[in-house]
Amino acid sequence: MDKFGLIGYPLGHSMSPFIHNELFKINGIEAVYELKEISPKRLYSDIEELKLLRGFNVTIPHKTAIIKNLDGLSQRAALFGAVNTVANRDGILTGYNTDCFGFLRALDMAEIKLGKKVLLCGSGGVSRMFAFESVLAGAELTVAVRDQSIEKANKIKSEIQQKLNKSVNVVMLEEVTGEYDVLINGTPVGMYPDIHSCILPFEKVKACKAVFDAVYNPLETMLIKYAKQSGARYSNGLSMLVWQAAVAQEIWFDVQFTMPQIEAVMSITQKELEKR
Repeated sequence: MDKFGLIGYPLGHSMSPFIHNELFKINGIEAVYELKEISPKRLYSDIEELKLLRGFNVTIPHKTAIIKNLDGLSQRAALFGAVNTVANRDGILTGYNTDCFGFLRALDMAEIKLGKKVLLCGSGGVSRMFAFESVLAGAELTVAVRDQSIEKANKIKSEIQQKLNKSVNVVMLEEVTGEYDVLINGTPVGMYPDIHSCILPFEKVKACKAVFDAVYNPLETMLIKYAKQSGARYSNGLSMLVWQAAVAQEIWFDVQFTMPQIEAVMSITQKELEKR
């Protein structure tokens, strides 16, 4: 039986085994998916053990560090300098980034287009990917951050300038003004237990035609509530979470998932999240 897993440190209560097992069922695949907590010090020494797996997912803090242990990278993984999925083909390890495709398919599912003007809140790892994808889609991007994150935001700005030859605006969160086609929250603001917080006040959310919140616990954050109230299209992070796992399996098994299949897995995952 093929073995797969998720590596990270610490891992805590990950939904990955649950989601991957539901996805295995769709294609009648008999496989095992386990959590493998590996400290940064052990990443290099444990690579031979990881080669016993047919594939694995990668989360914090290994998404960049894993690259030096791999034999090759997909185009997107190389562009972002971040890997969240590894395929093992006869001992040859290739790194991929499925977060980006999870994000794009989640937007498709919610009928949200990365329109002309995109406002991105945050400058962490996932925000970096959101920034690149927005610019690749032709958006005029503004990155809004708090004081302490201005350096990271400027780093994203210079990387996009260097790699894609496109300019990005960087502003403080309190300086956000005007209307936007899409608002993306790449920060943990609003995540359980901080469920009454929102990255922006209602008035500023109301000026956005569509909202994507990377947070999936709770499923309805204050930001999503504001989006509903203002009549904007919206999507939470659950669809991205399920889709990035599905795209990983598409790479591992050369299969394709349909939207109805993913909607069914999302529904089951939602119930499991509510139980937990």
